[in-house]
Amino acid sequence: MTDLCREYGVSRKTGHKLWSRYQVLGAVGLEDQRRAPRSIPHRTTGEVVAAILDMRQKYPSWGPKKLKSELERELQRPFPAASTICCVLKRHGLITQPPQRRRHVSRPTTLQQTEAPNQVWCADYKGQFRLGDNSYCYPLTITDQHSRFLLACEGMGAISDDQSREVFQDVFREHGLPDAIRTDNGVPFASTGLAGLSKLNVYWMLHGVRHERIRPAHPEENGRHERMHRTLKAETTRPARSNLLQQQEQFDAFRQVYNTKRPHEALDMKRPADVYRSSARPCPAAPPEPQYPMHDDVLFVSRKGWLRIPGVGTVYITLALANYPVGIREELDGSYLVSFLDLNLGYAARNKPFQPIYPASPGNQNL
Repeated sequence: MTDLCREYGVSRKTGHKLWSRYQVLGAVGLEDQRRAPRSIPHRTTGEVVAAILDMRQKYPSWGPKKLKSELERELQRPFPAASTICCVLKRHGLITQPPQRRRHVSRPTTLQQTEAPNQVWCADYKGQFRLGDNSYCYPLTITDQHSRFLLACEGMGAISDDQSREVFQDVFREHGLPDAIRTDNGVPFASTGLAGLSKLNVYWMLHGVRHERIRPAHPEENGRHERMHRTLKAETTRPARSNLLQQQEQFDAFRQVYNTKRPHEALDMKRPADVYRSSARPCPAAPPEPQYPMHDDVLFVSRKGWLRIPGVGTVYITLALANYPVGIREELDGSYLVSFLDLNLGYAARNKPFQPIYPASPGNQNL
């Protein structure tokens, strides 16, 4: 035995083990045997696997961390680590490897960083999609930047300034006023007119709400809201419902789960409803009238957006300020500075076109 073990490069212990297996099993005993242990005391039980799969079926877009948090909260018992839950999902074909993406390098902006709810709300229209009756749905969504709380998700038949204003009125009355609202530069949040003003952001300004705009073609500056849109699309539009009413019921159900059930990693696995609190600034019954104590005169913009200034003539301002008062102050060079609330719009002078101060749709501008 010693000579044979030395010739084949194995230990005497291995040689005796192979000889014993040959005596019992014959030549089959010399083949490689399974190295897996016969018993694994810490193996995930079938009961736990079934609970994980049931929860995944209930929330198909949730990952291992969210499933673990909800399972422990619902069943009031500890569950395996998120990595173990991930392995269970992979074994059952419920997780696919996502494609590799180039890592985004963040750049500083002038946008406000939040430390509490209602400092910044985010709003946008989710991309339109076709319903079962062949009509289109345009969801307007509003979230709180700090808590990720979904304040509103309203399906509309078209992008509408009047309907979006009604949605914001309802949200203001229910949750109070935020300090600022962050949007992109599209309608109805902004326009290509003077200072990018629209009827909707003028309505916000009258309530003392600042308007933050991200830079054009930079949706990552509103990344938290865009990430919510990804979840919204996965859970409410595939497949889309038959008509707008049924689709709105789906939006309402999603909003309930998103706010009260779905844990969020950035909130230490808390739910948005656990973090969000309504604003301490209640919404007044009617917007307060603009006041201009430091201006020489107060004039009203016509219903078609024109402003008549004595000594200067009639200049076009913007249709967004139709029927609203603006402040007029004479400068040293004889021109007149036109302001709306605390926003200086531009200069008007005799025989000269109106000179705006701001470009039409500036990015990272606070109004």
